[in-house]
Amino acid sequence: MLSICRKPRWSPYLVGAGIGVLSWATFYFMGKALGTSTSFVGAAGAIAGAVAPEHVAANAYFVKEYGAKAGATGFKPVFDWQMALDFALVAGAFLAAWLGGTFRTERVPSVWAERFGPSVAKRYATAFAGGFILLFGARMAGGCTSGHGISGGLQLAVSSWTFFVSMFASGVVVAAILFGLAPGRSGGGKEVTRV
Repeated sequence: MLSICRKPRWSPYLVGAGIGVLSWATFYFMGKALGTSTSFVGAAGAIAGAVAPEHVAANAYFVKEYGAKAGATGFKPVFDWQMALDFALVAGAFLAAWLGGTFRTERVPSVWAERFGPSVAKRYATAFAGGFILLFGARMAGGCTSGHGISGGLQLAVSSWTFFVSMFASGVVVAAILFGLAPGRSGGGKEVTRV
């Protein structure tokens, strides 16, 4: 088992099957679809609730996403299984990179630096803005890449497939705008060697 953990890349078929089993377990034990972006609603609700609890209680979105189940009062705990999953994803990614020997510190990826320069501040600001837009869109769509892309996709939900296709299509368009579409070339204009 440890030998598979030391591989720099795992089989996408094995990982896909594992995610499917995780989705089954989530439905069975939690009675909910696998998802991560709702945790951010809970965290935002908890922060806002510490300052203005009456605002959170009167906000229909917070009540819908962060409110307690029917019959109960107050709000759900912030640190629930979904928040634990968010932290576990970060820890698991670090552990996989470390065990696989691919962990490295990279503040500005080379592809980005070739196109936009070595500024760490610009890279971080753009990454934050992109993450904010993706999270905002995910909440507007009622789910994220795990909630829609995995759980909804497994259930063949039309809304989930619409979200997933739209996300990938917009990603291709934005990548083309930022890095160009010249065949055989990377974003910085260097030739790509194909084997």
